[in-house]
Amino acid sequence: MHQIAVANLVLALGATLILLGILSSLLASRFGTPLLLVFLVVGMLAGSDGPGGIEFSNYRLTYLIGSCALAIILFDGGLRMRLAETREALGPSLTLATAGVAATALLIGAFSYLVLGYDLIEGLLLGSIVASTDAAAVFFLLKTGGLQLRPRVGATLEIESGSNDPVAVFLTIVLTELAVAHSAPGFGTLTALARQAALGGAMGVAGGALATLALNRLTLPGGLHPLFVIALTVSMFGITSYLDGSGFLAVYVAGLVVGNSTVRAYPAISKFLESATWLCQIVMFLMLGLLVTPSKLIEYAPQGLTIALFLIILGRPAAVWICLKPFGFTPPEINFVSWVGLRGAVSIFLATVPTLAGAPNAPMYFNVAFFVVLISLLIQGWSIAPAARFFGMALKRTAASARRVEIDLPGQTDNEMVGYPVRSDSYAALRPTSLPAWLKPVIVVRDGAVKNAAEAGQIRGGDYAYFVSPQDRVNRLDRLFAPLPAETVAAAKRTAFGEFAVAPDASLSDLATFYEMQIPPNLAGLTVAEAFSARHGSRLRAGSRLTLASYAELVARAVEDGQLVKASLRLEDVVDLSMRSPQMPPPKLMRRLYGRLHQRFSKEEKPAEAVKKAAQGTD
Repeated sequence: MHQIAVANLVLALGATLILLGILSSLLASRFGTPLLLVFLVVGMLAGSDGPGGIEFSNYRLTYLIGSCALAIILFDGGLRMRLAETREALGPSLTLATAGVAATALLIGAFSYLVLGYDLIEGLLLGSIVASTDAAAVFFLLKTGGLQLRPRVGATLEIESGSNDPVAVFLTIVLTELAVAHSAPGFGTLTALARQAALGGAMGVAGGALATLALNRLTLPGGLHPLFVIALTVSMFGITSYLDGSGFLAVYVAGLVVGNSTVRAYPAISKFLESATWLCQIVMFLMLGLLVTPSKLIEYAPQGLTIALFLIILGRPAAVWICLKPFGFTPPEINFVSWVGLRGAVSIFLATVPTLAGAPNAPMYFNVAFFVVLISLLIQGWSIAPAARFFGMALKRTAASARRVEIDLPGQTDNEMVGYPVRSDSYAALRPTSLPAWLKPVIVVRDGAVKNAAEAGQIRGGDYAYFVSPQDRVNRLDRLFAPLPAETVAAAKRTAFGEFAVAPDASLSDLATFYEMQIPPNLAGLTVAEAFSARHGSRLRAGSRLTLASYAELVARAVEDGQLVKASLRLEDVVDLSMRSPQMPPPKLMRRLYGRLHQRFSKEEKPAEAVKKAAQGTD
């Protein structure tokens, strides 16, 4: 009976810790606190040195549960990545996720060897453990800050943080084997990495194709599709790892295959995996918090602080500059990507591998990695939003946040039904005639009555509207139904958009009346030229800008002798309705090659001109 009581107590404590983690997310959302930090603190408070006093040191169980949780998280990350929307960012992001991780590990390894006196293999192993970034931490903080990043920067960060974990796992496992065997890396190390990557990729493609085929062919009872996917994911991870392949790469690639294919019950699978991913993160973070002993952590504070500062100030920025400069990224873009390199639970999870393998000096890896993660979350975690604004990476349009209901349509897989509450301050309510033509209204619930689209007419605030939408465009609809900031509501009501020529002597008050704008009081009564002169003075140049109102600005097009000659008024829509993926400039090397070829051929004479000159010469 005593064992039964102990088992019941363990269940109660475990569920209580998960509840505390869930409730603490509300605090994190309110104050912009890194969510991972909150979960780790809850686990540490429940641990041996905290009020909870729970003794937990089972690294094997931590690795088992952490592997399962990370496999599900990586599959979900691949499932939500639309290659059609992020195709242009694949090159730089995958370079960061592979060469960037290797470069970071190499730099930290060299620094630990030369400055801290670690063995070379120890330094490289420590660098591999803390080399990957945490996608959940980054995008939770961006979401709570209401930020929407510039397209290519946001896409690059999303793909990099979701795909760099397998490379870090490769390096950690191989270097752990070398540390245990007391051998140096060589050609065999590269061969092992290539074999694991090839097998993991092949198993991922095969597993993803199998999952897609099974979901579309098998008629499973309602509610079993998500469980089938999760069971297949964990099974694929275990089989691939048993065959000495990368199980983490396999599940990520499988998620990419399923997410970019047309599958039945996708809404149910997506929603269930979203909840399962949250549960996996909470459980993994809490266990890692329980595993650490703060009194022992202090012993490794000098090494941890030194490596964390090197990683933030030199290691990550150097790796990012090496990887992104050839792709034409600007210095502000590179600096921001360098700063948004938060370390997370994967780094702490990988730090358990040396302990399980019996590597020398194993406690050092776990405690230093834990300290590096804490410093990263404290310094970088609380400064992501200010950094995005400082480097100019945050768009004026805020990130969309709308409650969406998705319903699978039996009999076909290309479309699905989505439902939204229509808020009076949303773009859909303010501009119902501007909704995309491919979004087909079906049902509107208004004042408790259910009406079809013809009976309801245009949607308005207070409705609950259901639409049929192509499956690959559902994620883009949130921006239409999300509440708009108060200062953009007036801009959303405008019907004229684009760039219009304005005369330098035009009155700003007249422009404000005609285009339905509210300009600052200090500009009322001034002409366009006077406003530019007051704002820029002698620094007025072609291209100078003057903000008039939300999503409205004046642009100087021509300036002669310090006087404005031509100007234009640019009016932007508050919601970007385009479905195009962000276009990225060609890599710098490609631009140089193209420039040289163009210069060479432009100097060559055309054949007809050469013949004509030759004929003239013979006359």
